[in-house]
Amino acid sequence: MAEERESRLPIRSARVFIVALLVVIIVPGLALVMFAINQAITPPTAQPQNVLANSDNACVTCHRNTTPGIVEQYGRSTMAAASVTCQNCHEVASDYPGASEHEGTWILQSPTTAKCQTCHQNEVAQYYQSRHSLPAYTAVFGVENLSEDLLAMYEAIPEGSFQPDKMRNALAALEGPAITRFACESCHNVGKPAVDNSVGQCQKCHLRHEFSLEQARKPETCNYCHIGPDHPQWEIYQESPHGIAYATGGENWNWDAEPGNLTVKDFPAPTCAICHMSGFGTAGTTHDVGDRLTWYLFAPVSERRPAWQDNKTRMQSVCRTCHNENFVSSFYTDGDALVEAVNERVHESDAIIAPLKEQELITSAPFDEEIEYTHFELWHHWGRTTKFGAWMQGPDYTQWHGAYEMLSDLTELHAMTNDILEKAQTEGESETQGG
Repeated sequence: MAEERESRLPIRSARVFIVALLVVIIVPGLALVMFAINQAITPPTAQPQNVLANSDNACVTCHRNTTPGIVEQYGRSTMAAASVTCQNCHEVASDYPGASEHEGTWILQSPTTAKCQTCHQNEVAQYYQSRHSLPAYTAVFGVENLSEDLLAMYEAIPEGSFQPDKMRNALAALEGPAITRFACESCHNVGKPAVDNSVGQCQKCHLRHEFSLEQARKPETCNYCHIGPDHPQWEIYQESPHGIAYATGGENWNWDAEPGNLTVKDFPAPTCAICHMSGFGTAGTTHDVGDRLTWYLFAPVSERRPAWQDNKTRMQSVCRTCHNENFVSSFYTDGDALVEAVNERVHESDAIIAPLKEQELITSAPFDEEIEYTHFELWHHWGRTTKFGAWMQGPDYTQWHGAYEMLSDLTELHAMTNDILEKAQTEGESETQGG
C-alpha cells in the first residue's frame, strides 16, 4: 500500500501543477476579455460637436490658419452652438472706444463687459454690484482715476460704500508696475474699467474661448485668485468636508446641468459657485458673490453687510438643502462669535501700537518700518484666514494658519513696541542730561 501511494504522488503533483498553470493563464485572460467588453459597452466621454468645422465665416476661415486653437475651442462652445459669431462679440463701429482696424473692419481685440451685456444683461447687472467689479480694482489702484460716473457706481456697491483700509494700495505703489503687472493686477483687474466705461473682465472667470459651464463651476477656477496667506479659500476648501467630497466624487457630478435649478442630484456637495452664485435650493442664480454673505470678512475689523439678514436667508437656504436647521443655526451662531473674537484681537493690536503713533515714534508713511509689517499681517493674513477658515470649515487654517499666528504677532507687537518706547525714553534722558 505504501508503494502504491508513493507511485501516485508524482501524478497528483503533476495534476496540481497543470491546474495551477491553467489558473495562471486563464484568469488574466478572462480579466483582459472583461476589460475589453467593458471598454466596448462604456463609450468615452464625447466632446461637444465642433459646429464651425465646415463654417465659411470669414473670421473662422482665416483664423483656422493663424490661431487654430481658438477656432477649435470656440467651435465646441455653447455660444457657437447658439449661432453667436465672432463678429457679434468683436466687431464694433470705427469710432467705438478702443476699436482697432482689422481686415477691412473694426474690432475689439478683447470684448468688454458692455459687449457681454448685449446678451447677458442680468448677469452683468449683478456683477456690477459685486466685489468682483470696481471694489476689486480699487483695492489696488484706489479711486483717484475713476470718472464721476464710475465713482458713483463704486460708492453704490456695498464694498464701495464700506471703503475698507487702503493699505494694499500702498503696497502696490511700493512694489511698482513692473511687479504688480504680474502680481496684484492679475487678479484685481477682474474689476478694471474699460475704455468704453464698462467695468470688468468676464474672461477672468469664463476662460476663452469655450466659455464652459463646467470650467466656471469648478473650484480650480476660483483658485487662480483665492489662494495664499491672505485669502486661502482654495486651500481651506480642499481640507473641508465639501472639498473632500469634491476630490473623491466630483468626477461624477453633473457639471453641465442647466443653470437656475441645480439640486443635490447634480451636486451632492457644494463648490464655490454652488454656495456663492448658483441657483440651488431656493436661492436664485447670481453673479454678485457677496449676495449671500453676512460679514465683510476681508476687512481688518469685520462689520455686518447692508441687508445682511436677507443675505443670511439666501445662504442658509443653500445650507439647508443638505443640513438640518439645528446644524445651520448653531454654525452661524458660532461663526458670528468667532468673527467678534478676531475683531477683538485686531483692536488689541491697534491699542498696542497706539502709543507709538501718539508720540510720533513711527512715521505716517506706510511700510517703512518693521513693526508695520507685523501689524498688517496680523489682520490681513492671519485674522482673515481665521475667519475664512471658520466659515468654510477648514480647522487647520482657522487654528495654525490663523488664530495661532495672531497670538504670535500680538506677542511680537508687544515686544517691538516696548523696545521702541524704551529706546525713545533712553534717548530722551540722554538729551536731558546732555543739556
